[in-house]
Amino acid sequence: MSSFPQAEPETTPAARGWNILRAPGTYLLVGINLAVFLWMITHGVDIKDPSVPSLLSYGATNPDLILSGHQWWRLLTATFVHVGLIHIATNMWCLWNLGLLGEPLLGPYGLSAVYISTGIAGNLLSLFWNVYHRNNSAVGAGASGAVFGIAGILIVLLSNKKLPIPEFELKRLRRSVIQFSVLNLVIGLATEILPVVRIDNWAHLGGFLSGLAIGVPLVPRMTSGRARYLQRQKITFTAAAFVLVLIGYYIANLR
Repeated sequence: MSSFPQAEPETTPAARGWNILRAPGTYLLVGINLAVFLWMITHGVDIKDPSVPSLLSYGATNPDLILSGHQWWRLLTATFVHVGLIHIATNMWCLWNLGLLGEPLLGPYGLSAVYISTGIAGNLLSLFWNVYHRNNSAVGAGASGAVFGIAGILIVLLSNKKLPIPEFELKRLRRSVIQFSVLNLVIGLATEILPVVRIDNWAHLGGFLSGLAIGVPLVPRMTSGRARYLQRQKITFTAAAFVLVLIGYYIANLR
């Protein structure tokens, strides 16, 4: 795992190109999502408009199944399940771009940990919202909560001026991630007013906020050496997992 960018030419997706060896974590996450989707459609799931039972059978979230059925694993599996071709195409495009930008700052294991932890955090906030409003039939799926989580942590990590990247480039990259996040959050909120499509804004918000939070303790160790940075990552992700368990326990006792 790289503790920070190794050279300036590798700090943008365009420069890194399609070399899978430079971003194995990103390509692994995209590959798992595509493999799950391919498995779904080759087993009879509608490629454009999957049914609710189909989504649930492949691991989508649902308050009743999670809480009454104790199927907490859905908080993770749902991050790899998508509601049709357009859904997965847009999510994978965003994941690929943000992953190529974030992996040199986090390493493949760090990026994967961010995807998992922020994806679960987003689904937990969505679960809390649905339980609080007694919407026990809600079904959620998609990588977008984790994508927002990666965007959130990038906003924090790219604020580190000690990175071996020109300051103007850092500001440009950070600004582009902020614009991406704001634009997509606004689009999501707009669907609450004009419900053309259903977007789980709480999953997006939960992923984004958790990404911001996870990034804060990592910044001071990003340029202090590989060993210290890896140690800080382990502590941070362990603490994040503990907090998520506590939140899950709290939600489980709401009903």
